[in-house]
Amino acid sequence: MRRLADGLLRSGIIIVFAVLLVCVSWQVISRYALGTPSTLTDELARFLFMWLALVGGAYTYGQGRHLAIDLLPTSLSGRRRQVNEVLITLLIAGFAAVVMVWGGLQLVQRTLASGQISPSLQVPMGWVYGAVPLSGLIIIAYAVANIGRIARGGTTLNPPQDLPAPQEDRLS
Repeated sequence: MRRLADGLLRSGIIIVFAVLLVCVSWQVISRYALGTPSTLTDELARFLFMWLALVGGAYTYGQGRHLAIDLLPTSLSGRRRQVNEVLITLLIAGFAAVVMVWGGLQLVQRTLASGQISPSLQVPMGWVYGAVPLSGLIIIAYAVANIGRIARGGTTLNPPQDLPAPQEDRLS
């Protein structure tokens, strides 16, 4: 199930990034080569960038590749490390639940209720802001999976698969 979710998120992020790249490229071409900048691609690029940043950040958290200060977690071992990782994961999930999901849903509901639409694309702005609660839900799902992994004796820290594992330096 997790592999399927990871694959879907990764594919979605790649597609959004590709469309964003096309929009920005067309924006540059239309502005400098044609002399008439496209307002549609400008607005679409802004919205796609927001979705890419939020959903991409949630995916990055799920892969354990997010920016983190890991001085304390790496200096602990055994049960203390597990407790520390569970507490950190709960704090992240709490933030995602309160600020991103609950607060994001409030923002989406208020924006949809006000009838605010984007100027060029004529898209309800609530759909655009929907990236916030969706990303929060993704973070919570990954946090639950991480707590399960910790409970089974694992860690939330995932070394990148494309890099070799660090080797111990030994003095000869």
